Order: sequence, then structure tokens, then C-alpha cells
Amino acid sequence: MSVSRTELPRWQFELTWSLFEYHLERLEPEDFLWEPAPLCWTMRRGPDGTWVPDWADTEPDPVPVPTIAWVSWHIGWWWSVTLDHAQGRPPRDRTDIAWPGEGTPTIEWLRGLRTRWLAVLDDLTDADLDATAPFPSPDDPEYTVAHMVAWVNAELMKNVTEIGQLRLLRAASA
Repeated sequence: MSVSRTELPRWQFELTWSLFEYHLERLEPEDFLWEPAPLCWTMRRGPDGTWVPDWADTEPDPVPVPTIAWVSWHIGWWWSVTLDHAQGRPPRDRTDIAWPGEGTPTIEWLRGLRTRWLAVLDDLTDADLDATAPFPSPDDPEYTVAHMVAWVNAELMKNVTEIGQLRLLRAASA
């Protein structure tokens, strides 16, 4: 059986997502802000009540351990910006991406991003895959939309693994 160039990344994405669903279905609201180490990046309430991610413009040394809250915000941030680029909209700034909060609101937000991404994947043609990618390496003709799609899959795989490991560590430490 032959798989088209547009079907293969969709298959890979769906495989990764199925692994994510395993963890999403088991996450408890208390899992999100659990801090597994003294040095953590998490989400904190700002003065106006919105959630604000811990952040540094240059990577700190040592790198803080992220919480599930932070990783889920991170997924929402890079995926929202990727969707902006893929759909021809001006990309939002990191500070414009609001984290919905612990539990169901964030899980629904991530599932909504998945639905929007599937619509992008469903509309791709071979010619689209060969076009210069608008993100994450803007206007570099060496990188195509196919690279961008592969990057999304790889970034999601990494973040799913982080969330899964953090969930398992919290459960084991209880």
C-alpha cells in the first residue's frame, strides 16, 4: 500500500495524539501545578488574575523542570503561533497566548488546537508541502511546509512525553 506525502505526517500526528490522549484522559487538575523539583517553571496568577508562564529570554542554566501546567501552555503557545502562520494570519506574541487553567479547560483547549491542526493537514497538497515554510524558520527557502509539519509532530511528541512522565512521577510519588 502506498501512502501519500500528505497522509504520512497525518498518520504520524494521529499516532502521537493517541499517546497524548492516554495521558489527557488520566490527568487530574492537581497534576497541572505539581512541582517535581525545587527549581521549576510553572504558571502563576498575574495581578489581573490571568495565568502567566515563568519565562526567560535566554535559557537558564540549570534549566528549570517544567510543570504540566507550563508544558501544556507551551504546547498551546507554539501550536497557536504555528496555526497563525499556516493559516496566513499575523502570528500572536507569546504573551497573547492565555493558558485556560488546571484540568478540563486546558484539555479542551489542546483538543481544540488538534481539531484546527487537522483541518490544516486535511487541506495540504503536495505543492503546499513544497512551499517555503512560514514557521519556525521564516522565509528560509531551505525549509518547507513539510518541514514545519514534521516539526509540529516532533515538538508534540517531545511535549507529550514530558507530560506523561510528569503525570507518572506525580502518581508514583503520592
